[in-house]
Amino acid sequence: MNIQTTKLEIVKAILEIDNIDFFEKVAELIKKEKPDFWSELSTSEQNEIKKGIEELDNGKRVTYNSVLKKIS
Repeated sequence: MNIQTTKLEIVKAILEIDNIDFFEKVAELIKKEKPDFWSELSTSEQNEIKKGIEELDNGKRVTYNSVLKKIS
């Protein structure tokens, strides 16, 4: 059986269910299956983001207009 057939069979079975508890459990399961974007970033990318947040927390900000002037 291929994945598309399995998906269709699952959808058909779900459409016949009227139990809210079931849907809450399925929704929770789906949320857990979605990867967290943070874990997909490299260590270098994570460190850069942390550094940027730290700089913002310390008041080191650059205005949008100043960035535009630099790249124009």
